[in-house]
Amino acid sequence: MSTLRFHAIKKSLNRKPIKIEEKVRRSELFGQNVFNEDKMRQYLTKEAFNSVMDAMQNGTKIDRVVADHISTGMKEWAISKGATHYTHWFQPLTGSTAEKHDAFFEPIGNGRAIEKFGGGQLVQQEPDASSFPNGGIRNTFEARGYTAWDPTSPAFIYGTTLCIPTVFVSYTGEALDYKTPLLRALQAIDNAAVDVCKYFDKNVKKVNASLGWEQEYFLIDRGLAASRPDIQLTGRTLLGHSSAKGQQLDDHYFGTIPNRAMQYMRDLETECMLLGIPVKTRHNEVAPNQFELAPVFDEANLAVDHNSLLMDVMDKVAERHDFKVLFHEKPFKGVNGSGKHNNWSLSTNTGVNLLGPGKTPMSNLQFLTFFVNTIKAVYDNEELVRASIASASNDHRLGANEAPPAIISVFIGEQLTSVLDELQNVTNGKLSPEEKTDLKLNVVGKIPEILLDNTDRNRTSPFAFTGNKFEFRAVGSTANCANPMTVLNTIVANQLIEFKKEVDALIKSRGLKKDEAIFNILREYIKKSKNILFEGNGYGEAWEKEAKKRGLSNHKTTPEALKAKVSKKTLSLFEDLGVMNKVESISRYEIEMEEYVLHIQIEGRVLGDVARNHVVPIAVRYQNRLIENVKGLKEIYGTGFKKLAKEQMTLIEEISGHIESINSNVTKMTNERKVANNIENLEEKASAYCNKVKPIFDEIRYHCDKLELLVDDELWPLTKYRELLFTK
Repeated sequence: MSTLRFHAIKKSLNRKPIKIEEKVRRSELFGQNVFNEDKMRQYLTKEAFNSVMDAMQNGTKIDRVVADHISTGMKEWAISKGATHYTHWFQPLTGSTAEKHDAFFEPIGNGRAIEKFGGGQLVQQEPDASSFPNGGIRNTFEARGYTAWDPTSPAFIYGTTLCIPTVFVSYTGEALDYKTPLLRALQAIDNAAVDVCKYFDKNVKKVNASLGWEQEYFLIDRGLAASRPDIQLTGRTLLGHSSAKGQQLDDHYFGTIPNRAMQYMRDLETECMLLGIPVKTRHNEVAPNQFELAPVFDEANLAVDHNSLLMDVMDKVAERHDFKVLFHEKPFKGVNGSGKHNNWSLSTNTGVNLLGPGKTPMSNLQFLTFFVNTIKAVYDNEELVRASIASASNDHRLGANEAPPAIISVFIGEQLTSVLDELQNVTNGKLSPEEKTDLKLNVVGKIPEILLDNTDRNRTSPFAFTGNKFEFRAVGSTANCANPMTVLNTIVANQLIEFKKEVDALIKSRGLKKDEAIFNILREYIKKSKNILFEGNGYGEAWEKEAKKRGLSNHKTTPEALKAKVSKKTLSLFEDLGVMNKVESISRYEIEMEEYVLHIQIEGRVLGDVARNHVVPIAVRYQNRLIENVKGLKEIYGTGFKKLAKEQMTLIEEISGHIESINSNVTKMTNERKVANNIENLEEKASAYCNKVKPIFDEIRYHCDKLELLVDDELWPLTKYRELLFTK
């Protein structure tokens, strides 16, 4: 066993868990480090408080004079909590968060200083934007970019820094982050949904999109992870033979949480409570050393911020417990990968969940309106929905018999399917009194009873209705939730706008009553979008064939899927609703395509290095031992040595074959990479990396994994799967 691997395993086995004691109720800890409504009431003037609340609830702008009052109160609160610095905390298109810390400290002359933090520093800052992805929006030498305060997401303290959630835009105003388009999409869904809600309740003035994410992850001993260059540099294992025992016994899922992992979780949850992240659920996931945590639902923008913050906090807390958190969708071959289910719904300022039926036929009709419109939106934009969760890492997971397939379909259950079937038969035009009674009492009126005992959930569905919300199950564990949430809220907003136009037109042109017009339009939507509904096994080949007949796309790779982001239809959709202009949409497409290329490029370089500089030399060393053994047998037994050394000779030949295949395939991969790097067209380059470079990974891995089974375990340099997954 290599020295590094030996000491890493030994240290891990001897490591004692850090004991975390919780001496205060979590309800008392919750939000202590957040500048929330309670803190604002204490530290802000009445005018400043009302201004912030109005901005949060109605999107009004905050006057710069008032901003000075707000910044003063925020600074006093932060300093009282031990903060020494402040930062504009934002989410650039790198997939992680960004921050630049400035001290409150300000010299005033004569050897004196004060703590200073003004309204200008709160509202806007100017970080260097030149090194962040921009997709051609600006030249590299143009450095200016702006972060602007987002008052809808409260400031918080992490460590000794006051963090102010912000948007990030270029000098010319284009969005350079995930948050800006999301905020625009949330505004669009608010406006569109409120207009439709007026059919049912004139008191509705605001609709919020809510999000509940479920974060899956692996916990690996930090020392063991450090002994693997592939984990360190790519977040996953690029080679490694499956452990004899994996997840086949189903003994990890919902099992007893290991003590060391439990102490990590308790520490993490304490940090989350202080930061106002409402984590509630924790459990073992399917694979060994895989876990999940989930919060209570939040307003979508805040939920996205919380998830991005959580991933940062998880890494930092993991260091204290000598763990490394793996967020990669497929860190280990042959075991369950990780996702981040996005549970989405809409709720009104009157406290009604629009995807939850009420107790009366009219409220059930409201539910059906939003339910059917969401299905229609997904059907009309299924390629864009698929593109919203596309990434090099998620490609490993989608359709791998552990996650939904790359084909977007909607699962609603047998009972709701039968409801839609009955609605499909609604009379075209005015309803007779008998039809109205039958429809409202015997179809629509029974919906609450149906949802109490809904059909069993379908784990193979990428987009499933689960009682009072839709669950977007295909989102990857590394993803920023803003990406799929921007798309989902935009397409539903667009659909609701079209729905209202059609209903109003029917009422005006044919003299139909409101509910009759709604039934008529819903009937047409159900007919048009039926092909997206699927209740069966999404993993089977039969579904691929059936989906093709239905006209549904099956984009299995990221370069293929991302093209939907720059179709004429998509560009018009985002531009018409003010979510992203054409420049912003195209820039995101180019950034994600380039990210895909770089991701595969890095993995190729790392795999080539590990295969040639770690695996092959050890295989040669072991082969030399075998050769010396054969020579010794020949010296002792003369010509009779062949019979005694038969197995050794076979092993020597096998090792030679695998070494030759590794070297030839690494050379082939390197050459294909060089060819791809010389391609100027980004689409063609991504396609070359996807179809020419990446497939060779499997060939190299196959021979490396075979050598792992042949070479003496005492010599093998890389920590093995059994050690990574079963060392507690």
